[in-house]
Amino acid sequence: MDRASALAAALAARGGPRLPAVEWPASIDSTSNRLKALARGGAPEWTVVLADVQTGGRGREGRTWASPPGGLYLSVLLRPRFEKVGLLPLAAGVAVAEAVDELGVRTELKWPNDVLASGRKLAGILSEAASGPAGVEWVALGIGVNVSQDAASLPPEMRGDLTSLVAEGAADVPVRAVASAVLARLAVWYDALRSTPSAVLSAWRSHAAAWWGSRVDVRAGETALRGRLVEVDGEGALVLELEGGERRRLLSGEVTRVRRTAGT
Repeated sequence: MDRASALAAALAARGGPRLPAVEWPASIDSTSNRLKALARGGAPEWTVVLADVQTGGRGREGRTWASPPGGLYLSVLLRPRFEKVGLLPLAAGVAVAEAVDELGVRTELKWPNDVLASGRKLAGILSEAASGPAGVEWVALGIGVNVSQDAASLPPEMRGDLTSLVAEGAADVPVRAVASAVLARLAVWYDALRSTPSAVLSAWRSHAAAWWGSRVDVRAGETALRGRLVEVDGEGALVLELEGGERRRLLSGEVTRVRRTAGT
């Protein structure tokens, strides 16, 4: 049985969704690039592309996602027919957190799409959508999880900011097992978005890093803001209270907690 078939079988054993097509090359520029091409060609929902290595992996705002051997690099095609599409990255974060919990690694979710362990980045999510006259036509949901990468294989500037499942004490399980766990939990929360999106928000908040009320810096494109972190609202937007009491809703951005230092 090849790896793609083994993944489909493992997912079926979990009661997860049927995967109509799985591509799993050893190396690719970007699983999301390939998946978007398949989406434009009419590929069905739950088509999946994985790779052992990405040569052009991307995070948010065009950042590089280091993709050496030993990680899960997965993109899945979704064709949502519900209103709360903006909550998909949060639902995916919950799915990854729950899948990792099965391996005994405690995680926290950092808005909008990071999964942290021991304060360092364990996984990330990138959601890219295409819309038409009727609304969102498809979403390419990219998920990267650091499974067993050797720190020496990562760029030096990233080594102190990243962690992996193995580094956090998890058993060295096959990437296929992590992929099937993530996809199975994603299917559960994807269905919840159709019926009870408030349950997705509740689950995300229960896993979220406890930064509420803290002062944070947020950078969204060329805009930089500092304020108090209030909440994530019903649309998945971050609510920030600026000095003077004005509140801003942010749909994307990079959040950094402001650390107190002596004399401040």
